[in-house]
Order: sequence, then structure tokens, then C-alpha cells
Amino acid sequence: MLLTIRHETVYHYTAALTYTIQQLRLTPRAEVQQRTLAWNIRSSGTRHPFTDAFGNLSHTLTITRPHHEVRIIAEGTVAIAPLHLGRLPQPGEFSPLVFTVPTQLTQPTAAVMDFAHRHLQAGAGNTQLLDLAQAICAAVAYQSGSTAVTTSADDALALGQGVCQDHAHLYLACCHTAGIPARYVSGYIDPGNTSHAESHAWVDVWVEEHDFSGWISIDVTHACFASNNYCRLAIGRDYDSAAPVRGVRRGGGEETLTVQVNVSALPSDQ
Repeated sequence: MLLTIRHETVYHYTAALTYTIQQLRLTPRAEVQQRTLAWNIRSSGTRHPFTDAFGNLSHTLTITRPHHEVRIIAEGTVAIAPLHLGRLPQPGEFSPLVFTVPTQLTQPTAAVMDFAHRHLQAGAGNTQLLDLAQAICAAVAYQSGSTAVTTSADDALALGQGVCQDHAHLYLACCHTAGIPARYVSGYIDPGNTSHAESHAWVDVWVEEHDFSGWISIDVTHACFASNNYCRLAIGRDYDSAAPVRGVRRGGGEETLTVQVNVSALPSDQ
């Protein structure tokens, strides 16, 4: 499958900024199952490329002159191979135990642990892992705009509403409660005929099965395995360590954020 992607992020400010620094994770990961055919990032200011601690291809964007707007456009085409049962073909360079550490967003509180104990057991297989995703979707209804990037797994569970990142955070918290390594994934999805946004978040879970040992990729929001309609940008312990755009500013007054993402798919023979 070929995914053609355009992601535009625009920050508008009511007063001039004197300084902006952003960390961008807007370049598809270099992984066996996905190959970047063309990719370009455009913005004002200066971008310095680097690879972060989790192997994500990243940039530091700095703007040091007065400005009222920050506009970032990432676009290109990525060829993605299908995944059998969500299985990723490479284990990665880290021990999976790196992804058993809870964060502020995935802290397993008493409510989360109770939910996890009811829906997940240590050593869970494919069926149980998908059942957990379905349980999370039933407990936390998808509602755009109902939460923020600072909303924790516990907050989303208590609210009963959230978006894909909340589903992912609650899934990670449940896995950690059961001692199962799991990590956050940010990227893009060809949404087909669904109403969910093309910019997406899901999870990778480490499994030990009779015929496979490694990561499987699960879209919690759709309770399904990820496959060749998913483009992976970054992995991390939570949103904070895998966010596509994240940074700080000096000045600027009030901020307005506009994000537009378009993903279109073609069969690879085209």
C-alpha cells in the first residue's frame, strides 16, 4: 500500500513571539515494513535533524526573530507492507522491559488496576489483547475534543470519554499492571470510511507465543491489528515522548492551533 500524506500545523499568536523552539517527530520511522519514497518538511526558522532516544527521526526547530505564526508542513509518500496479525518483523534495538515503566500519563492508579485485572492477564495472547481494546472502547467512548494532551489514563477512564491517545494511554497502563511491555505509537492512518482523524495514535505490545516472540501493533480505538494502512512516525512511553510537534515559546499572547492532515491510499502497483 502507498500512503500519500500531507500534515500541516499552524500556530497563530495575538502578539509577536521573540523565540520558538519545537521538537518535531514528523518523519516516518525507518522500519522493515515501511519505506519512505519521498518526504519533505517545510517551516520557517532553522531545523536541525537528530535521532532521539527511542530511534525516532526528529528535528529541533528554532525561530529567533519576531514572528506571529509558526507553520510546519510535512508531506510525502510511504510504501507500507501488510502485517500478519499485527506482527512487526523486527524486535527493535531495546529490551522490551524499557517499555514497562509507567509515566505520569500512564500511571496505573487503583481504578486503572481494577479495570486491568478485570480485562487482562499476564501472558495474554492475541484474542485477549484485542478483547482489552474492545473493553477500553466500551469504557471510554470516542469523543473528539473531550480531553487534552495532558489527560492521563485515569482521567479518561473516570470521564468515560476520550480520543485515540487516551485509548492508547489506558491500554499501556493496563499492560504495565499485568507486567506486559507496551509502547505508544504516533503516526497516520488511512481512515477509509470511518470518521476518525488521519493523525492517529495506537500501541505496540510485546508477546511471547509458540510461533512468534516480538511486538504486535494494535489500534485500540478500532480494536484491530495495525497493518498496511498505518504509517508509523514515532514510538515512546506515552504521548509526551512521541508527539509529532511539541515545544515552548517566549511571548506571543494567546495561541490558536490549526492542524490539517490528509491521507490517501493507493495499491502499491500504482
